[in-house]
Amino acid sequence: MGHPAPLDLADLGLDRGGLLLLKRALAGLPVGATLAVTGASPELPIHLRAWCRQAGHGFEPAAEVAGVVRVGAAAAGRWQGAEQAGGPDPRVEGALAARPPARWGVAARGAVVEAGGPSFSFGLDDLDQVWSDDAGRLYAQAAASQWDPATAIPWEAPFELPDEVEDALVQVLTYLIENENAALLVPARFLGRLHPHFREVMQLLAVQVADEARHVEVFTRRATRRRQCLGLSTVGGQASLQTLFEEPDFALASFLLSVMGEGTFLSLLAFLEAHAPDPVTRAIMRLAAQDEARHVAFGMAHLQRHLRHDPTLAARLAASVRRRHDALAGTAGLNDEVFDALVVLAAGAWTPAAIARGHAAVLMLQAEMEAGRRGRMLKLGFAADVAAELAGLHTRNFM
Repeated sequence: MGHPAPLDLADLGLDRGGLLLLKRALAGLPVGATLAVTGASPELPIHLRAWCRQAGHGFEPAAEVAGVVRVGAAAAGRWQGAEQAGGPDPRVEGALAARPPARWGVAARGAVVEAGGPSFSFGLDDLDQVWSDDAGRLYAQAAASQWDPATAIPWEAPFELPDEVEDALVQVLTYLIENENAALLVPARFLGRLHPHFREVMQLLAVQVADEARHVEVFTRRATRRRQCLGLSTVGGQASLQTLFEEPDFALASFLLSVMGEGTFLSLLAFLEAHAPDPVTRAIMRLAAQDEARHVAFGMAHLQRHLRHDPTLAARLAASVRRRHDALAGTAGLNDEVFDALVVLAAGAWTPAAIARGHAAVLMLQAEMEAGRRGRMLKLGFAADVAAELAGLHTRNFM
């Protein structure tokens, strides 16, 4: 096939970077072509022969050169059967696979995947089951909105609270921590099952887990600022959250957590910000609500798309609410201590008139929570009567 193409490595050995130049020179040659390699490194002929045998190229000793490399068919054919794993930009048609194969494993979307690799088991590998067109935008927003608990909250701001108000706040914070633990663990369970081909969803769930971890941190830090012991955790509260944690279906868990639970929590966090007895608590509630709003937005966008592609999903979502309500019928729901603590925070004083205002404010909060659930279900396409029914059935424990 004519004269060999030349490659001079000077004094560079294959073990010191010369292999990179050799691979570059061979990449532009067809099968059967030859490359004459020269160089001053004394080990070059030995290393060159060994590498050619390993890589599937021919090797021929020759005068005045370290050796002649002949491009082998086996080496050139290594990438036969390789396939591109979609495309990096999900807005481009064909970038997203409807069902990315297990053989793509953890390869980057858009990479060329060599044939013969291991298969990974991803339970969540259906585009219509997991994808949201808003995932990329929400992830970018989440990444830009991350806040540092050490600097974003005025921990050193001075304030004095009556002991009963501080105790009420600690009880509410204890309740929030318990619920945020569940809100962290639910997406974490599904994150490990998600095919990384859907990387925007994977990234968004990962940030959601980080958000909840940060909320647990700041709620705990404020609760223990002036108390050594936190408040009460009830059987009913734990039972309610267990139904979330053990829900095996991604769509149902997303609906119960993000649309029903965290959507309800947005109302609660706004209530606590409005009635916060100190500047530290006020800042915590405001920042936590910003994060929770993104979680709800993703849950809504994901389910709206899923509902368009799966005509059976609406009935399954409704059934999940009824099933959860029946499972929790024998529990006390929201414990009295949390309800009373919310009344105390809203009242701001211990006069009968103030307590009456606080009690009315909590009842209004519950009505707002139910109205919010009903509104979100209407946006998902539920009929008005079904949305009203399901909003009323949602667990009394809020989450």
